[in-house]
Amino acid sequence: MTKQPAIELKNITKRFGAKVIANNNVSLTAYHGEVLSILGENGSGKTTLMNMISGIYFPDEGQIFVNGKEAVIASPKDAFGFKIGMIHQHFKLVDVFSAAENIVLGIDGGKYNLKKSTEEIKKISEQYGFDLDPEKKIYSMSVSEKQTVEIIKVLYRGADILILDEPTAVLTPQETAKLFDVLRKMRDDGKCIIIITHKLHEVLSLSDRVSVLRKGEYVGTVNTAETSESELTEMMVGKKIDLNIERSDPKDPQDRLVVKDLDCINRDGVAVLDSISFTARSGEILGIAGIAGSGQRELLEAIAGLQHISQGDILYNDPKSGKTENLRDKTPVQIRDLGVRLSFVPEDRLGMGLVANMDIVDNMMLRSYSKGRSAFLERKAPKDLAMKIIKDLEVVTPGASTPVRRLSGGNVQKVLVGREIAASPTVLMVAYPVRGLDINSSYMIYNLLNEQKEKGVAIIFVGEDLDVLLELCDRIMVIGSGKITGIEDARTVTKEQIGLLMTKTGEEE
Repeated sequence: MTKQPAIELKNITKRFGAKVIANNNVSLTAYHGEVLSILGENGSGKTTLMNMISGIYFPDEGQIFVNGKEAVIASPKDAFGFKIGMIHQHFKLVDVFSAAENIVLGIDGGKYNLKKSTEEIKKISEQYGFDLDPEKKIYSMSVSEKQTVEIIKVLYRGADILILDEPTAVLTPQETAKLFDVLRKMRDDGKCIIIITHKLHEVLSLSDRVSVLRKGEYVGTVNTAETSESELTEMMVGKKIDLNIERSDPKDPQDRLVVKDLDCINRDGVAVLDSISFTARSGEILGIAGIAGSGQRELLEAIAGLQHISQGDILYNDPKSGKTENLRDKTPVQIRDLGVRLSFVPEDRLGMGLVANMDIVDNMMLRSYSKGRSAFLERKAPKDLAMKIIKDLEVVTPGASTPVRRLSGGNVQKVLVGREIAASPTVLMVAYPVRGLDINSSYMIYNLLNEQKEKGVAIIFVGEDLDVLLELCDRIMVIGSGKITGIEDARTVTKEQIGLLMTKTGEEE
């Protein structure tokens, strides 16, 4: 049976001002009963294109057809009228409302029967295999639960065409597998699923076809069964790229940070870090591997002074003064001033890392405003820094005065990581610095970290990709359930050995 086109885009162009062409003459088709992946580097126009289908932007040129008929989509409400729903990277939920209240919010002018709606939500959950408590408040939910609310919200409104923007960026492998099972059920039910993602192995395991964009232009569409990671990479970046990260041997490594018997207990009384002891050395990259939620975040926050420590010491050997300082006694600002910097790419880049409505210069000033010598804020140094980050990291933006919320997710991330690296730290902690970034942007970050290593900075790198950890780092420390399960030489350990250590719980090396 021939599949019916759900969405057809013909010669779509979208400009922002005179300089930025986000999409140029793009034509592609997505069908009912399929999963179509949209691939492309950061700033290639993927999200902009999908935002036009979902009514957030309106195309400057071109036509959109829904189920074979031309459609004018000028708002998200119009999109829902055409049974189109988009699940964005940054969730649009009211924290103090329950799942059910968020799902029905804004329907029928606020006239709804919550009891009846809850029954309908339960039916949708059972049909596709969602695990959701309709009465649970958003503020007490995990990221994957919030995402489930967003997906059910568009299904409740009758969506047959679902667009998901980087849906697995902050999910654990287990949550990702669960989401994919749900999406397959939706596809088999005749729905059209469009996914924006950077993870090539996910594209190959889930999608039926893949459409590739490069620099705002359509490159082509291939059947997933007939392609490979290397072919898709070549389509995305225009040249073949192999994972071959430069790694030099540490030069004159000195003990910069010595962590001894560190314990942290969260507000629920659960031990999130248990007797953690390790050393981070200058001129070395120490990788941290572990299943998501094993204590990586709490460890970095404890070192940065953002997490309460119930026991243990964090000794910092200051290269400037020659003194040994216990960071446990310091405030986050004092720790930062000593040169210990944390660049955590959070689940919500806009909100925890940067201020969305402020421009790049103002986001640089957030790190320096307290050092002002007068009532007037000094803007030259932050502006120079913003321009340097834009140039060095190839941030795609009309200029330094562009609000951060108008940048693509990957470009937001470059600003976030670049700001901390630019502070000339002696200890640099980075967590998930390439999360959601394309290959070229990822290599820029790896090169920056290697440059810092060459300067004698002690780097602690929390990553998700074991291949990257093995090629970039000098040593890899594995955390399982808040305990160290092993510290290995990255040059000699295998991926399988690291994987086994990740599944252990607390057998110290």
